[in-house]
Amino acid sequence: MPENRITELFNIKYPLIQAGMVWASGWKLASTVSNAGGLGIIGAGSMYPEVLREHIQKCKAATSKSFAVNVPLLYPNVEEIMKIVVDEGVQIVFTSAGNPKTWTQHLQGQGIKVAHVVSSVKFALKSEEAGVDAVVAEGFEAGGHNGRDETTTFTLIPMVKEKLKIPLIAAGGIATGRGMLAAMVLGAEAVQVGSRFVASPEASSHPDFKEMVIKAQEGDTTLTLKELAPVRLLKNKFYTEIEELYQKAPARGDLLKLLGRGRAKKGMFEGDLENGELEIGQISGLIHEIKPAADIVSEIIEEFKSSQKEASSHSF
Repeated sequence: MPENRITELFNIKYPLIQAGMVWASGWKLASTVSNAGGLGIIGAGSMYPEVLREHIQKCKAATSKSFAVNVPLLYPNVEEIMKIVVDEGVQIVFTSAGNPKTWTQHLQGQGIKVAHVVSSVKFALKSEEAGVDAVVAEGFEAGGHNGRDETTTFTLIPMVKEKLKIPLIAAGGIATGRGMLAAMVLGAEAVQVGSRFVASPEASSHPDFKEMVIKAQEGDTTLTLKELAPVRLLKNKFYTEIEELYQKAPARGDLLKLLGRGRAKKGMFEGDLENGELEIGQISGLIHEIKPAADIVSEIIEEFKSSQKEASSHSF
């Protein structure tokens, strides 16, 4: 594949980025994706600072290629996390869930490339203004925490592209080479893929959660808890309890009480499929098998190339 601004910026072979997902993306997944030619990301959102340090060190030992760390800026230990990122020589940071102005200049001053994840044109432009190197625009099809506006990837990417001058990465609902091609035709220079990599042996999430992902059908996920932080999850007993509570017009405090602490860890990492928060994207309905991460990368790229040829043969 020819180089573009993203492959050049991150020094990667393919414009394919593995999302930094809580409880799924540790050093094994990140290093495998990077070794396969994409950009692997360690998801710091579910890691204590010293656990993150260990994952970064193991990732450095497992790959000589570029990899990144995703840091949700609302993280309580964010200063400690950023210090570890700098101390360990991480070259690329993807920030999310917060104001990109807070850390972008500091990280860039240490020679670190910064991408910021957004869910709207407004925040894409604010990120560009803050000086980030690239923007990830994520549609509401995506798993996990999400935008409130419910703008789809197919709509969001061209709207952001129309306004943005810096490189654009598309995320949300992309798990195949065809999806990658569609996103890039709409104006993205790379794609970020999350859910597809959850269903891999290298993902650190629980095997029972992975099995539930590959059994998911269309309509099995939903976006909920908008009053707190919108999250897309698989429907289970916990989701039914949320729905029942909504019937009673709950106050925000009631929702917080039901959510409690550690729901995502309980479901995705510990395998409690009834009471856990099972975060996954709508595209799970298209994921049918658990497959090595390196095979996922090569499969997406090969399908991208064949779809490109197929599309160019449709003349009008």
